[in-house]
Amino acid sequence: MIEAVFFDAGETLLRPHPSFAELFATICTESDSPVTPDEVRGVQERLAPHLVDLAEDTGVRNPTFSDEGSRTFWTFLYRRFLEELGLAGRGLEDALYERFSDSSSYMLFDDVLPALDAMARDHRLGLISNFEGWLEERLVELDVGPRFEVTVISGVELIEKPDPGIYELALRRMGSPAERCAHVGDSIKLDVEPAMALGMHPVLLDRADRYADPPCPKITTLEDLPRLVASL
Repeated sequence: MIEAVFFDAGETLLRPHPSFAELFATICTESDSPVTPDEVRGVQERLAPHLVDLAEDTGVRNPTFSDEGSRTFWTFLYRRFLEELGLAGRGLEDALYERFSDSSSYMLFDDVLPALDAMARDHRLGLISNFEGWLEERLVELDVGPRFEVTVISGVELIEKPDPGIYELALRRMGSPAERCAHVGDSIKLDVEPAMALGMHPVLLDRADRYADPPCPKITTLEDLPRLVASL
């Protein structure tokens, strides 16, 4: 029986508002480099399977540990997007970084609060996230932070996924054995594999339905989470 359910944050609970593609396009257009959200989504789809490798190409091992590391990491990735959009060399990566690093640019997915309410009836809730330290304050502003009994954020704890240590820290604080805990996240490498290696029950949240045969149960909306966890 599952006692506790942990959640990832980015693209699981939280997203750029109104979406990554729309915000990206808005920032570019405001800087006299117009691009459409559909064009940005096209780049997302092309780069999505390679994002983990691209992240490694940044040369930054732990981007959430410092402001400098975060800026280097994200401007590298934004520059790659801009190259795909034919907007390289215009200095837009700095404007993108500033907007995407502003906590007010992030909102909850519509399915988050109903799912957390449903899960909290019979389970303890926790959060394990690779994110800058300001995430904790933003979750409070969105009236969701207090719902988590345990919150482990890489930018605060200075340990990042897929290091199993971040999961072990969360499990110790929760006081529940791994085999009685589920973890919900959107990345196979960062969420599914390390959680599974520790004996937790990973759930892949694949909102864009990109993964045809993941190594664990998959949902495309948090609406399906209570029923799935009940079956574990």
